[in-house]
Amino acid sequence: MEAITVDEFGPAENMHLNQVADPVPAEGQLAIAVEASGVHLVDTAVREGRQLGPFPLPPLPYIPGREVAGTVSGVGPGVDQAWVGKRVAVSLGNANGGYARTAVANADDVHDIGPELSAVDAVAMVGSGRTALGILELAAITADDVVLITAAAGGLGTLFVQEAVRSGATVIALAGGPQKVAIAERFGAHFAVDYTDAEWSQQVADLQRPPTVLLDGVGGTIARIATELIDAGGRVLFFGQSSGAVEGPEFDALTARGIAVRLALGPTAGFTPANIRRWAATAIAKAAAGELVAQVTTFPLAEAAKAHIALAQRATVGKVVLT
Repeated sequence: MEAITVDEFGPAENMHLNQVADPVPAEGQLAIAVEASGVHLVDTAVREGRQLGPFPLPPLPYIPGREVAGTVSGVGPGVDQAWVGKRVAVSLGNANGGYARTAVANADDVHDIGPELSAVDAVAMVGSGRTALGILELAAITADDVVLITAAAGGLGTLFVQEAVRSGATVIALAGGPQKVAIAERFGAHFAVDYTDAEWSQQVADLQRPPTVLLDGVGGTIARIATELIDAGGRVLFFGQSSGAVEGPEFDALTARGIAVRLALGPTAGFTPANIRRWAATAIAKAAAGELVAQVTTFPLAEAAKAHIALAQRATVGKVVLT
């Protein structure tokens, strides 16, 4: 089969399309003819050889890819043959074979996506969709909130915008450049601000009501400034650092304003296996019903290196998917 392989950690150019043996499902597993593979910033970090948290780097060579959607093509021992032919989506875990024409997964982990939902949309939901719903559950947004969302045209950001608007909250979307601002507006943001404009923070400060909630996966200077804009008694949820570590403000300054800060990832934030599965199933169901729309940028599998480069350069919108 065709697969993207990494023989040495380093730049995106270290990824190559090769012919490799088809994986064989073991006991309790099934094989999936892959139609769509999700791409993450985490994938780029692993490919560079950067260990993230407690997760070890994969042994070389490896096939990247954390989530896939497609059609079940075979089953291993102990798995019902009725799975064959079903369309499914699944999260494979860290660097676990998704950038390929066939992937194997534990049968207990897959989600039946039915005939209507596209593989591209399904793979966005089983990855970004579940994460977005988990973070939003922790945020507990109400109609009284004003929600400030960074990277609002990204894979998570576009989902945050939709769900926050549906909750009745006022949504302020931060995005980089006119195209991304327009996307955030299309998904219903009440205010969309271009943070490549040096005056972006003043534009937010000039709005009638200050933000009460910050959802940030960007980090760096943007996160610091955005946190300073949050109203007293508000809450801040951090879930990523795509622009670097969060810079202040100092903890004492936050507590003096009564602002609650949470790291919205990991088991302590509710990201347990049971909750993750529930959120993924809910996201898939919402997408199938037309209640949650995935914004995606697609690349052919052979152009995985281009996808990594574009993602790192912020040249993509929404969820990045290989097809």
